[in-house]
Amino acid sequence: MGEPSKILLDEAELPRRWYNIMADLPSPPPPVLHPGTLQPIGPDDLTPLFPMDLIRQEVTTERYVDIPEEVLDVYRLWRPSPLHRAHRLEKALGTPAKIFYKYEGGSPAGSHKPNTAVPQAYYNARAGIRRLTTETGAGQWGTALAFACSQYGLDCEVWQVRASYDQKPYRKIMIETFGGVIHPSPSELTGAGRAVLAEQPDSPGSLGIAISEAVEVAAGNPDTNYALGSVLNHVLLHQTVIGEEAIAQFGKVGMTPDLIIGCTGGGSNFGGLAFPFLREKLAGRLDVTIRAVEPASCPSLTRGVYAYDFGDTAGMTPLMKMHTLGHDFIPDPIHAGGLRYHGMSPLISHIYELGLIEAVAKSQRECFEAGVRFARTEGIVPAPEPTHALAACVEEALRCRETGEEKVILTALCGHGHLDLAAYGAYLAGDLDDHELSEAQLATSVSGLPAVPDGRP
Repeated sequence: MGEPSKILLDEAELPRRWYNIMADLPSPPPPVLHPGTLQPIGPDDLTPLFPMDLIRQEVTTERYVDIPEEVLDVYRLWRPSPLHRAHRLEKALGTPAKIFYKYEGGSPAGSHKPNTAVPQAYYNARAGIRRLTTETGAGQWGTALAFACSQYGLDCEVWQVRASYDQKPYRKIMIETFGGVIHPSPSELTGAGRAVLAEQPDSPGSLGIAISEAVEVAAGNPDTNYALGSVLNHVLLHQTVIGEEAIAQFGKVGMTPDLIIGCTGGGSNFGGLAFPFLREKLAGRLDVTIRAVEPASCPSLTRGVYAYDFGDTAGMTPLMKMHTLGHDFIPDPIHAGGLRYHGMSPLISHIYELGLIEAVAKSQRECFEAGVRFARTEGIVPAPEPTHALAACVEEALRCRETGEEKVILTALCGHGHLDLAAYGAYLAGDLDDHELSEAQLATSVSGLPAVPDGRP
C-alpha cells in the first residue's frame, strides 16, 4: 500500500502553543460592536460572560499563545490524535488521489470539542467561577464541556436544541454521566425560552435560541460564566492543535496536502484544521486549496449575507460581522445538529471574503451516503457533521479518477457517530429527506438583520 495507514506523534510532540491566524492575515476582521452604541466593544463589555484570560485570547494579535501545563495534562488523555491514510476508501473509489483524515473521535467526548472545552473550563476555574452555562446542538459540545468541567470542579448547565435533544437521547445521559445538567431549548427556565414558546409551543429550537437561554442565566449570576463551543476567535485558537499536529504528521512522511476539506457550522473544526496550513500558504511555503463544506439547509457561507448580526436569537450578544442567515433563522432539523447555526465565525467569514478559502454546500442524503461508504471501508461510523466533508472528499476523489490527478486530500473526521445511529437508521430505511433553503425563506430570515449605519466597518 505504500505510505503507512496511520501516522502517529508521541506525547513529546504534542503542540505546546496554539496558533493565532490574526497575526498573519493581510487585513484584520471588522470589529465586534456594542449593540447599543455601535462602537467597538472593550474587555469590560465581555467580563459578565468570560474570564479575562479568554477575553485577551479573543483580541490578541500575538502569533502564538502558550498552552498551560494544566491543560496539556488533560489533553494527554487523547492527544496527539492519529492521522490516517484512507487506503480502503481510495481503493473502493478507484481513485489515484491520496485521502488522509485527522481523527478526533478518540477524545472523551468523541469529538474535537474538548480541545477548547478543557482550556475554557481551566481559565474559568482559575478565575474563581463555579458554574458554566452553554448551548449545544447535536450534543458534542455539551458533552465536551460537561467533561471539562468535571476535570476542574465546575458545575455545568446545558441547553440543547429541542430537535437534537429528542433525536439523540443518549447525549443527555452522557452529559449527565459527566455531571452536567441539561435542558431542552426553548425551555420555561428563561425569559428568552418562554418568549419563543409563547409564540411557537412546538418550536424545534435553534442554536441561537439556546445561546440566548445560556447567556441569560450566566449574565444574571455572578458565580456563573458562559462558554461557547464555536464561532469566537479564542475557540478557533484552541482548536489549532489539530492542524499543528497534522503538519508534523505529514512531515514524517515527506508529504503535503493539495486540498484541505472541512465541515463548517460555526467554524471551530474547520479553523482548527485549516488555520496552521493557511499560515504556511500565506508565508509562501505551501500551495494548498482550502474548502469549507456546509449543509444545503443551513448555508451561511455560500448563501448568507455578510453583515453585522447578533450571535443569538434574543439579541443579547454583541454584533459580529459574519456570513449570516439572520439571527431569527430556524433551520430545518437535519441530523447534523452541530451545523445548524445561523452564522459563521467572523474570522472564517473574513477569510472567505479575502478569497483565501472556498465554500460549497451539500445535501443531507449525499452526506450520509458518504458516511456509510466511509464506515464500510474505513471501519469508523462518522458523526453526521463530518460526513459533509467526506462527501466533498468523495466528489474530489472521483474527479481525480477522471483526470488521473494524484492529489493529496486532507480532512478532519471531527467525531464518531456512535450516538447518531438513529440518523443512520433513517437514512438506511430511506426516510431521510433533503432540504434546501428556498430564496423566500432566505429573504425572510435576513429581513430582520439589525440596522448598522453605512460607514461602519
